[in-house]
Amino acid sequence: MPRTLAQWLAYQEGVHPRSIELGLDRVRKVWQRMGAPSPARCVITVGGTNGKGSTVALIEAMLRVAGRRVGCYTSPHLLRYHERVRIDGCDVTDDALVGAFERIEAARTSNGEAVPLTYFEYGTLAALDLFARADLDVAVLEVGLGGRLDAVNIIDADAVVITTIDLDHMDWLGNDRDSIGREKAGIARRGRPAIVGESDPPAGLLDALAACGAQVQRAGHDFRVERHVRGWRWQHRDGTVFDLPDPALAAPVQYANAAAALAVLHALGSGGDRSVPVELGEAAAAGLEAVRVPARLQALGGDPLLVVDVGHNPQAARALADWLQVRRFARVHAVYGALADKDVAGVLAALGPQVDHWHLAGLDGDSPRGLSIGGLSETIRRTLPLAVSDAHPDVSAALAAARAQARPGECILAFGSFFVASAVLAEPAS
Repeated sequence: MPRTLAQWLAYQEGVHPRSIELGLDRVRKVWQRMGAPSPARCVITVGGTNGKGSTVALIEAMLRVAGRRVGCYTSPHLLRYHERVRIDGCDVTDDALVGAFERIEAARTSNGEAVPLTYFEYGTLAALDLFARADLDVAVLEVGLGGRLDAVNIIDADAVVITTIDLDHMDWLGNDRDSIGREKAGIARRGRPAIVGESDPPAGLLDALAACGAQVQRAGHDFRVERHVRGWRWQHRDGTVFDLPDPALAAPVQYANAAAALAVLHALGSGGDRSVPVELGEAAAAGLEAVRVPARLQALGGDPLLVVDVGHNPQAARALADWLQVRRFARVHAVYGALADKDVAGVLAALGPQVDHWHLAGLDGDSPRGLSIGGLSETIRRTLPLAVSDAHPDVSAALAAARAQARPGECILAFGSFFVASAVLAEPAS
């Protein structure tokens, strides 16, 4: 039996023959053997293609300002596994995680039947177990992949947020936005709020939400954002209006994430056994200024400025391009690596006009799914034949090359994967 957290995490990688295996039967069986622990008095589940982690953090910040005790489950982590499970603003400890894994393992192997679990499913059950022991007002659960068959969906959420829908994880979710939207709609429940964070969602998402009987509220229809020179206004169709400061998170897309976070808390504040009444205007304003999320356009300082972001698909790349267009750096150096199952050509095409020099990094040494430097170099030659680029075996080498070439007034943007972001954050400051 493993004893340390590191031993437990290594052990979990071999329990199931696949790293990803969608479906609820196995994880639900173990959860029920554990006594079906309820994570909190109110549960919010956040799904979507991009913006999930930021939206979770925004909801958490607003609720904590309002004095609520909150647990958050997110994935993947950047530097330490503990980042995945936060209780009352703090990452859980080694001892807490080990205790949870021991309880999961006892349930998993009971009744003479060992139920195979994936690495992610162990983590999900650990979060639910620890939240149930923490006397939480609200648990905020981030979907790992898709929605309908993701492990967090064993919990019936009191409200859900679906941030955006774009082409990602197509091997698992489908080849178009309609198909992906239908999968992500699976986290919603009949008669409960479902917040749609983008103003032009695919019909497949809306049709699936209507079919399940969720109370849908859409950005641009039921609630709106109005930007000003300083700050912004959030308006709901019921007449509620909040004038708010700009989010501390840098990207323009964070207004949409903040608006969705406000919408779900507004929907949950209207009474009932599982409502979360808060003074939302004050909590939202303070939460927007307090929120911090690593590797979401995180500026690490210096001149040239080093910025790191976990964006890894075309929609995220378009958001990065919008930010770069506003900032207008003298030159932009991109440190970029990708997983092999991502739409690398789409990312390159979206950011190509904003990047002056690509410093490519192979990720095949970081993950079995990592794209080799040969594969990445070939893709950029096909997609951006005139691009200036150089090839490096790993992120550290690519970052060193970018730092050697970049000059004051320029920007180094490191992005493309959590593996890129974590490697950059682990590097010593230049």
